[in-house]
Amino acid sequence: MRKAVVKEWYGGSCEAVESYIQRFNQIIDENVDEIKAKEVFSLKPKALIVPHAGWMYSGFTANFAYRIASNTNPKRVVVIGPSHRFPIKGISTTLEDVYETPCGLLPIDIEFAKELIKNFDVQNLEMVHQEHSTEVQMPFIYHYFGKIPVVELIYGDYAPEKLKEIIKYAIENNSLVVISSDLSHYYDLKTANALDYNCLEAVQNLDLRPLSKCEACGKIGITGMILAAIELGLTPFIVDYRTSADVSGDESQVVGYMSAVFI
Repeated sequence: MRKAVVKEWYGGSCEAVESYIQRFNQIIDENVDEIKAKEVFSLKPKALIVPHAGWMYSGFTANFAYRIASNTNPKRVVVIGPSHRFPIKGISTTLEDVYETPCGLLPIDIEFAKELIKNFDVQNLEMVHQEHSTEVQMPFIYHYFGKIPVVELIYGDYAPEKLKEIIKYAIENNSLVVISSDLSHYYDLKTANALDYNCLEAVQNLDLRPLSKCEACGKIGITGMILAAIELGLTPFIVDYRTSADVSGDESQVVGYMSAVFI
């Protein structure tokens, strides 16, 4: 079992997870224009970019994309995130049998994970899978897709061009791909907004050039996703952007969060 290691980041219990998601969706329903909402929530994305901080700060932004994605019926969900605790070269997948979430166990698609190991330079380094960037996505996945098979990929020093090929392979095999990344960290709000705009512009226009001024911790994942989207002919939509200041009120040191869908 891939044990959860940061349960407190999303409330620690199934009741807390469900309460968070109910509140996030209530905010959407109360504030999104009815016609716009109808258009947005009819989209059927092949991939998402979502943040990975504690749900108190980034959960609303992530939930927006997952709610849209629930309109799809993928065979599995492939979650790709940067390694924060272990400096690694390359990319790793877990071969554990199930993934722990507060509301139930998600089956891990071991056969697909082994395909990635066979067909790409994917490793199996179980130690690095004590990782919050991917874990905080799993309760959302369980809520919106039930006991769908998942694959967890953690990368360190890894070429975006190589990751692009994995993303393409996953999408072409009816997987929903989830790219996990926060944006800038611990700048004042004005500086953070300016830096994060480069990330948003790169995704929205499928243009790698603004990424040189984007300070996302998952920039390798974002770059790989943009490259894959170009080759697969996917269209991006930014669905939410905000910072931790929206919750904390502290504008002196903020973290930026974006969610996007690719159709």
